[in-house]
Amino acid sequence: MAKRGNRIQVILECTEHKTSGQPGMSRYITTKNRKNTTERLELKKYNSILKKVTVHKEIK
Repeated sequence: MAKRGNRIQVILECTEHKTSGQPGMSRYITTKNRKNTTERLELKKYNSILKKVTVHKEIK
């Protein structure tokens, strides 16, 4: 039986896109180590709707 690890999947959502009022949304799925990173992730990713690199924060 497989051992349960500390890696979990998280969803990153664009913060600028929410405030812009444009339709659609920019989301990414990634993994993080629960033990090493207890706070929410915040990464710079490309938003194809706004056509620029923006800050994406972990949701849920």
